[in-house]
Amino acid sequence: MARGRRSVALLALICALLLHSIAPASAAPIRPISDAHRSAAAELFAPIDGSYGSLEETYEALRTFQILGVEKSAELSHETCLSVAEKVGSSSTPAKDLFYALRITSILGCQIDSSTYDEVASRLHAVLKDANSLLEFYYSIGGLLSIKDQGHDVILSDADGTFHAIKALSQSDGRWRLDTNSAESSTFAAGIALESLAGVISLAGSEVDQSMIGVVKNDIVKLFGSIKSFDDGTLYFDEKHVDGSEYKGPLTTSASVVRGVSAFAAAASGNLNIPGDKILGLAKFFLSIGVPGTTKDFFNQIDSLSCLENNRVSIPLILSLPATVLSLTSKDQLKVEVTTVFGSAAPPLTVNLVQAYSSDSKDVPALENKELQFDAENVVHYLDIAALKLDVGKYTFVFEVTLHDPDNVNIYATGGQNSIRAFITGLIKVDKAEIGILDSDAGSVESLQKLDLSKDNSVSLSANHLQKLRLSFVLTTPLGHTFKPHQVFLKLRHETKVEHIFILESSARQYKIVLDFLGLVGKFYYLSGKYELELTVGDAAMENSFIRALGHIELDLPEPPEKAARPPPLAADPLSKFGPKQEISHIFRAPEKRPPKELSLAFWGLTLLPFFGFLFGLTKLGVNLKSFPSSPVPAAFSILFHAGIAAVLLLYVLFWLKLDLFTTLKILGFLGPFLVFVGHRTLSYLASTSTKQKAA
Repeated sequence: MARGRRSVALLALICALLLHSIAPASAAPIRPISDAHRSAAAELFAPIDGSYGSLEETYEALRTFQILGVEKSAELSHETCLSVAEKVGSSSTPAKDLFYALRITSILGCQIDSSTYDEVASRLHAVLKDANSLLEFYYSIGGLLSIKDQGHDVILSDADGTFHAIKALSQSDGRWRLDTNSAESSTFAAGIALESLAGVISLAGSEVDQSMIGVVKNDIVKLFGSIKSFDDGTLYFDEKHVDGSEYKGPLTTSASVVRGVSAFAAAASGNLNIPGDKILGLAKFFLSIGVPGTTKDFFNQIDSLSCLENNRVSIPLILSLPATVLSLTSKDQLKVEVTTVFGSAAPPLTVNLVQAYSSDSKDVPALENKELQFDAENVVHYLDIAALKLDVGKYTFVFEVTLHDPDNVNIYATGGQNSIRAFITGLIKVDKAEIGILDSDAGSVESLQKLDLSKDNSVSLSANHLQKLRLSFVLTTPLGHTFKPHQVFLKLRHETKVEHIFILESSARQYKIVLDFLGLVGKFYYLSGKYELELTVGDAAMENSFIRALGHIELDLPEPPEKAARPPPLAADPLSKFGPKQEISHIFRAPEKRPPKELSLAFWGLTLLPFFGFLFGLTKLGVNLKSFPSSPVPAAFSILFHAGIAAVLLLYVLFWLKLDLFTTLKILGFLGPFLVFVGHRTLSYLASTSTKQKAA
């Protein structure tokens, strides 16, 4: 039992190591923005009841569509413009809503009167004059900048004063506080502050103090000094002190900084001293997210990448592989694409394969210094791997990009050397497969049979507990090297469905296993009989991984001792609960005896005799209507009283024909109080009339 548990634990460990080793290569590689993002944008930002939501959500949706080139609904755009015009024209609209409304107007080209723009600009100037928080500066300056972009003349009269007021909220480490009362500074706030300062520079009537701009540039350098990184070279910003109410997360924080730095670099003169590698690392961070699942994250990703695509610091160039699995059998080429974050063509450049490392020998490169050829028609760099004599396996390719024009070095960021993992797959040759029974004492082969592991086999073996089972075969790569797959194990399945799994190990350039049944009788629970043999060989680089049936072996094991372990119960089939259920047989109670039909009809006739007698009596005695009220109101109550009595009689008939007792009582519960009320009024009138007649 202990040996069995060790085998299962070893198998679990090998599977865990396999998953760990494959995970980086199977993870989605960094790729530029593609049509998958455009399809996701149309789904994520789908309007609900003809609206995208709040003004902020509407702006994020429209801005995302604008960047990705997704077509907007003309009808929805018209409705949005009407809503925005109403917000802009209202004197009670806060600065935040004006900020987003004006940006929506810029995207959709909504028609708004010049007088309305002048009035809004006046209100935003008033907000800016009394601003004491970073967000108030941000919304008012951003709104004024949107009005200026519409072609209206907007100038900040005290640009230096506004610049100093915003700068007063900065900290020595390059971060900003949201207001004077904030105890902690924020990286997210730094992005808002930089974007606000860029707006001040753009709206200034005269040149802003260059010394202050230089100080802000130094703050940006300090801010980038706190940037964080992952092992794959991606860079991101995050908060130093995590506060649950203020924490934005790496994506939102990084997006804020990128927007702020890009806007400040575009507005301020001169260059920012930011290494291109850090800009490229931020671009890789946004692209590594893939397709975000929320509208806010999606907008932050796309808007930030749009800023990086057109920034004045460094335009990142993304090196990517269209395919990270290359087949030697199909003679695939190693293809490399170098584009911007949105897939635009890069300037003329050369891609060199500096080194290629195999996962089996990381210290010695399998390949060095190979220049990739350029296919101008498909805009891709390629290399024929068949001529490189690379064997199957997992590789790390190290590429280096060299720009042809030296002037482009200061415009584009290539990131130096880029490492990308890929698989090279091929057909593995399986040779010298043999299976046989060994005598336990002498070790001589009693029977030996050849196996063809390209198909299922049907060998028939027999052994007792004093003998051994031997299985061996050789695996060879396309280049003739010994291949070591991740998964090689032999499964024995008893006719009672009890399974046993054994790991095969490599020895002397072959895989071999020898099962000594004398030491395994306990693991086999002393179960004699027929065991099916099944061999599994698999690896991510092996195109012909297989599970082969080898045949069966008849084992003759001794009788189990009294305290021997019993086989574990078989696991229930999870699909069995969906199978047909056992039929349920119902036994209904026998109906009670009923009287004959003739007797029931006779009794029913007897119940009608009083009614017919009543009608006959009326015809003989005559109907006296002299006391029926003549006044309208008493006459109405009298009619309702008689109608109520008729309704009760009709209810009795319906009860006899179709209604049940509970329904009848419910209806009678409404008719009863009604009859009491109208009957009381009718009888009161008759009593009053009779009293008056007697008095007269």
